[in-house]
Amino acid sequence: MLASRLSARLQQRGIHYGWVVAAVTFLTMLTMSAALGLPGAMMQPLGREFGWSTEQVSSALALRFALFGLMGPFAAVLMERYGLRAVMCAGLALVGCGMALVTLASQLWQLFIVWSLMLGIGTGMTALVLGAVVANRWFVARRGLVVGALAASSATGQLAFLPVAAWMIEHWGWRSAVVPVFVGAALVGVLALALVRNRPSDLG
Repeated sequence: MLASRLSARLQQRGIHYGWVVAAVTFLTMLTMSAALGLPGAMMQPLGREFGWSTEQVSSALALRFALFGLMGPFAAVLMERYGLRAVMCAGLALVGCGMALVTLASQLWQLFIVWSLMLGIGTGMTALVLGAVVANRWFVARRGLVVGALAASSATGQLAFLPVAAWMIEHWGWRSAVVPVFVGAALVGVLALALVRNRPSDLG
């Protein structure tokens, strides 16, 4: 309902609703990029607190990257079957929950669940193919511009957030750096649920 009303108002001003979908997608990919890069900054603090070796923590990261890459083809299938909004919200929910739960982890197997499984699958559901799917479904004339802008969000997320995360870890501890990503995933998830539609025809 909100999306339909907003689309009608934007249409009166000559603005394509696809830009709203693209903006929410940009925020989603920005959040996923931050979530993907953050664990690297947390390796040493986690090792010091729990006595885990660099190899043990790195193995969780390696599995996460493997799942991230493997999810790409499946993500496209899921978007086709269940829609953009459902996959975006599911990915954001996994990342948000994974970020919240990592603050409670005290065993290595728990780290594998929240970092490797939840973050790997959650980020993989959106990071690789989401931008291309949104551009193809919602744009024709400016499709290349949208693809480029959404692709840039992946690098932007890490470049913008990781220095801040490193500062937060140094001054307030590694758990503090999790909060912005968790809050971001929750807020963007609400936006995706309210504003994203799978195709232009879904607006009515």
